[in-house]
Amino acid sequence: MAEALWGKGVLWPGIRVGHFTDLEALTGCTVVLVEEGWVGAVDVRGAAPGTRETDLLLPENTVEKVHAVLLTGGSAFGLRAADGVMRYLAERKRGFPTPGGAVPIVPAAVLYDLGRGGVHRPPGEEAGYQAALAAGEEVEEGGVGAGTGAVAGGVKGGVGLAGYLLEEGHRVLALVAANSLGRPFDPRTGRLYGEDFLAEGERALVPDRSRYRGSPEDYRYPFLLGQHTTLAVVATDAPLSKAQAKRLAIMAQDGMARAIRPAHTPLDGDLVFALAQGEGKGVEPYLLLRLGAYAADAVTRAILRAVLLAKGAPGIPAYRDLMG
Repeated sequence: MAEALWGKGVLWPGIRVGHFTDLEALTGCTVVLVEEGWVGAVDVRGAAPGTRETDLLLPENTVEKVHAVLLTGGSAFGLRAADGVMRYLAERKRGFPTPGGAVPIVPAAVLYDLGRGGVHRPPGEEAGYQAALAAGEEVEEGGVGAGTGAVAGGVKGGVGLAGYLLEEGHRVLALVAANSLGRPFDPRTGRLYGEDFLAEGERALVPDRSRYRGSPEDYRYPFLLGQHTTLAVVATDAPLSKAQAKRLAIMAQDGMARAIRPAHTPLDGDLVFALAQGEGKGVEPYLLLRLGAYAADAVTRAILRAVLLAKGAPGIPAYRDLMG
């Protein structure tokens, strides 16, 4: 059995996470820093993605390693925040070596949170720079960073982090910004779809649902369509090849489908980035299988943690408030 990880101790040396949160505009961004360069890949399943530098992550393309991944609010406007992460890395001479100097590789993806705050101020270059400056080994969860203005199936979404330590000694984690069209809970009973995946110590986060009464799911939504997307980063300290990192991202998508119903819709831009520490020499297929399976479980738990830890915002109830 793998050991479930949450809170302190999910990250390890070489990987840090930072947030920029704008409560007035109800938006923000989250950066995953891997400054020495980690093997990167991506898998896109939603039909409405907003991305930057994802083509270079394809296994057949030249660049093997990335130096950060950015998840950001602001829809396509928020892609500018990646410039600030690049500035932070360039100041530290981190990046892909070229004759003109190091070029930081910072893939990015956006979620839609426009119009949810009091002002229109999508994350820009300074937001990305501040998120990078704030990066550390302890990660705040809930309505912060890229999850500041997130809505998950009509309740407040946010950022969640979960991981596992495998018996083989390798770690795998998932960082998620949950902003889905689909609900993370059964509207009839209130039960979280992925609840069985929570670790024993996480179950105390689940509120009392004894007074909740709802209607069966009919796939009709009382909230606006086309304003969603769930983003995830899965990372491992196992030395995966670029193709294996792609498989890790593909397998991790299952965790999104377990926690959100429906997922990967025509109106979401759902995607998973994968990061692997090391020189990309690859691992045995059986270890990759186990890493991918636990990555999916970690994505499910991270989505649930985001919803359970998020507090309500103006016009957006928290899950625990809706249940009470």
